[in-house]
Amino acid sequence: MKARSVVLAAICAFALAGCGKMNSGEKKPLYRFAPITRSDVVRTVEATGTVTPRKAKNGIPVGAQVNGKIIKLFVDYNSVVTNGQVVALIDPQVYSANYKSAVAQLHVNQANVQVRKATVKSCEAELALAEKTYARKKALVGKGTAPVADLDGAEEALMKARASLESAKASLRSAEASVRQSEASADQAKANLDYCTIVSPVNGIVIDRKVEEGETVVSSMNAVPVLTIAEDLKTVWVEATVPEADVGNIKVGQPVTFTADAYRRRFKGRVKQIRRAATTTNNVVTYPIIIEAENPGEMLFPGMTATLSIETARAENTVVVSAAAFRFRPKKEDMPEGEVKRGRKIWLVGENGRLEYHMVEEGVSDDAFTELKGGDRFEGREAVIGYETLQTMKRSGDETVNPFAPKRSRPTAKGTAPEPKK
Repeated sequence: MKARSVVLAAICAFALAGCGKMNSGEKKPLYRFAPITRSDVVRTVEATGTVTPRKAKNGIPVGAQVNGKIIKLFVDYNSVVTNGQVVALIDPQVYSANYKSAVAQLHVNQANVQVRKATVKSCEAELALAEKTYARKKALVGKGTAPVADLDGAEEALMKARASLESAKASLRSAEASVRQSEASADQAKANLDYCTIVSPVNGIVIDRKVEEGETVVSSMNAVPVLTIAEDLKTVWVEATVPEADVGNIKVGQPVTFTADAYRRRFKGRVKQIRRAATTTNNVVTYPIIIEAENPGEMLFPGMTATLSIETARAENTVVVSAAAFRFRPKKEDMPEGEVKRGRKIWLVGENGRLEYHMVEEGVSDDAFTELKGGDRFEGREAVIGYETLQTMKRSGDETVNPFAPKRSRPTAKGTAPEPKK
């Protein structure tokens, strides 16, 4: 019993000694602090997107505009093509015959025009003769040396000559119209013949092939797709969707870093376009953002998923403080005397050990750290971010440290995009 009393007395003495040590040695025992230091702050908008070829989200479809059998394919998947390069050939026999027939008909109509022109000249000569005959008969009748019946006959012949000339001219115009019609038919036949040779409209790479050699394509109202070509994958687009709450901070030209699951590296790009075609999904409104990025070694393939950080603001080598400092609210008994101004402020511990507040102007924030504009006077001090609790005191006390445990480092802002590798 005596031994038990001794042990209890020793425990109480140790506890009192510990409390006395805490009270006598504590400098800032009640608060948790965050250092006010100099660093970089980057505010970003996080998004996901899909790698696409430039200008065409799913590539440029190259199709057949005429019916026929594919007799030759000159390219395959991943073939690099240039603008105007022949990529496929449709059997041209039928279209070649149609073109020759149209050209022959054109020649017939052109010859008919020449015939009609000759007829017009003949009618013009007959009209000139009829006019002279009429004038001569009229003069003779006037002198009384020819009967009136001769004048009537000459007048009738003149009228017929004029009618024949008008008819010949109308036939000439009809023949010339037939020539123009034949020229259009020949041009159409020539176009159909040219469509048998399918060419690439851009410089790029074949990402899909729809047909095989020997397969017959049937074109109705729309061109039948034969190949899909991605335009020059040395530069790609990433189409991302951004919620309406964040789209207001995004501007054309802002830098972007992103990753793809296939590679352990970061790629760089810039915002190229902010489209206004809103999409609503589950009452969430999003807008498409187009990022243009270099594709070194054409590593990025169309369709890859990209995780993006769009840099909307940056402050380099500036005074920053933990964003938690702005959320601290002192207890009533710890409030300084007098009225506390409203506005954004941080709390510090003064030389007298009492709390004091300072009105500050916020700059760039990444949700973890906030820039203090004109905050050079605070650099090196500590801002109060909360009260100590039993758990936080235990964590900061003397505990056994595992030498193999990873060291804690300064937390990285959720939205901060690390610099990409150069």
